Amino acid sequence: MIEALGLWAMHRIDPETGHGLALKALNAGLVPLPGTVTSPRLRTRVAGLQLPNPVGLAAGFDKNAVALRPLARAGFGFVEVGAATPRPQPGNPRPRLFRLTEDRAVINRFGFNNDGAQAIAARLAQRPDGPVVGLNLGANKDSADRAADFAQVLRTCGPHVDFVTVNVSSPNTEKLRDLQGPAALSALLAGVMQARADLERHIPVFLKIAPDLDAEGLEGIAEVARGSGLDAIIATNTTLGREGLVSRDRAQAGGLSGAPLFEKSTRVLARLSRLTDGRLPLIGVGGIDSAEAAYAKIRAGASAVQLYSALVYHGFSLVAEIARGLETLLARDGFATVADAVGTGRDAWL
Repeated sequence: MIEALGLWAMHRIDPETGHGLALKALNAGLVPLPGTVTSPRLRTRVAGLQLPNPVGLAAGFDKNAVALRPLARAGFGFVEVGAATPRPQPGNPRPRLFRLTEDRAVINRFGFNNDGAQAIAARLAQRPDGPVVGLNLGANKDSADRAADFAQVLRTCGPHVDFVTVNVSSPNTEKLRDLQGPAALSALLAGVMQARADLERHIPVFLKIAPDLDAEGLEGIAEVARGSGLDAIIATNTTLGREGLVSRDRAQAGGLSGAPLFEKSTRVLARLSRLTDGRLPLIGVGGIDSAEAAYAKIRAGASAVQLYSALVYHGFSLVAEIARGLETLLARDGFATVADAVGTGRDAWL
């Protein structure tokens, strides 16, 4: 009832204001949280990371790492914060966040608004023990060398996180997606890998890709992944597509996330799983709002999943609901672990 009332109130104010209030409510202890959700069947290993369950929080919800303590108790198997850029930046003008309630979707054009790597690193240094925490790496909009920005954020924040994600797939920073091309991406990742080598400990490096890549683009990503030392790929970020939407704000500029992204992102995930022969861990993102949707991602090739937009419509109780539902679905189909189910339904999406 508390959660239902909170969601009702949030949906009657500006979406970005509501997002800020949600973070404050978490920190104030006003959101019921289940604690860690795990079991022998749900525990899994991804890119060397031991996860209590495969359900993660996608980047964007806690951009500035201000709510790590409550998020550690929210039922997630891992949490990704950010994106962080070397210097603070305000992002794009407001309004820049839109609820598409009829479509169970969200459009955002934030533009990497964040407090900057130094401030975020200071908060990450005080993170609670236990949960697996990653950081999404971004580039400043006015940077003369965006590729170098990713390595700079890694050097600043890397000592305090368990993994990092190279985000060259946000549609809200002009020409950022150009860095997904094979030559540019290889050069960028070489700089990131050198920055990682300079750290005192090894942390996995993930790459987050767009759902709008064509077959040639996906093949290029797979080829770069094989030669760069990437530890995993996150598929996918938001889309520029607007097919089938009915909500009033459907034509707003920005990246679309939520339920309408599910099919497109899952097809990209399955194709990437085939291109990499299942040898590279994949994390499925896009339109996950139920245990069944999370299970479909896993069977399409994902070793773990992330969600964010569904929280806008279902609240944080959804996290434990999905994790416990996954346990039931895995048991129903005779899978002893999450890893046993990965890729078993991939052909249905090809």
